[in-house]
Amino acid sequence: MSGAAKTAVLAGDGGLPGVVAQALAASGTPPLVLALEGFPPALPEGITAESFRLERLVPLLDRLVDEGFARVVFAGAIRRPRLDPEMFDPRTAALVPRILTAMQQGDDGALREVIAIFEEWGLEVVGVDAICPALVPGEGVLAGEPSAADRADAARATAILSVTGPLDIGQGCVVVQGLCLAFETLPGTEAMLEFAALHHGLRPRPVGARGVLFKAPKPGQDRRIDLPAIGPDTVAQAARAGLAGIAWQAGGVLLLDREATIAAAKAAGVFLWARA
Repeated sequence: MSGAAKTAVLAGDGGLPGVVAQALAASGTPPLVLALEGFPPALPEGITAESFRLERLVPLLDRLVDEGFARVVFAGAIRRPRLDPEMFDPRTAALVPRILTAMQQGDDGALREVIAIFEEWGLEVVGVDAICPALVPGEGVLAGEPSAADRADAARATAILSVTGPLDIGQGCVVVQGLCLAFETLPGTEAMLEFAALHHGLRPRPVGARGVLFKAPKPGQDRRIDLPAIGPDTVAQAARAGLAGIAWQAGGVLLLDREATIAAAKAAGVFLWARA
């Protein structure tokens, strides 16, 4: 990766913004890290973030262009802030109808519109995988070994997400013995796994397959923003839910803190499988 292009990082929740910022700095391109006011990201020592308000988006875009930034990468889950109508500048206010219309189409529609706005200012929106390709593992089993029943549950989960994904609902589900036990919705993966833990006793065969968490991008999703991710916390949550393992679409999911995630999976007896 060339270190010539100045890059801004739009930081959301979790450790991903710090990983991306460190990778950019190591490449010789110290990034500008930006975060929505009121939602400070967790960043490693030596990396700081500037806050901005969505009501002042156009002045921010103008600044990025004026300062020679060429690329923007969105890293981490970005929450929807409460907007203050009195804080909008006129040019940003003119964009509101576009964004509100897109939001009615779901998260994917809103994100596509955000990408389009950044591109209208001549800023290239790149995915996290373009900055940190090692975060997206290819096909293979990284820990443990899924059984035939686990593989069948993963296949069932894949089929479920292929149908629900176009509805822009979620990027994950839990399948146990062929049945969908939990589905990811707006509260996110942690809430889904807490629900699965509460209802794990619904397995048809108590001594049968323990179930699989499966994650994948939505069909047709613009993969430059909001790729699903797993990390050590996901492993711990899956283990608490009594699941046998975690499977995901190879090439479509970010694996955060790879060594720690694999170590946690081995310690918990949870398999990790990037499924083709």
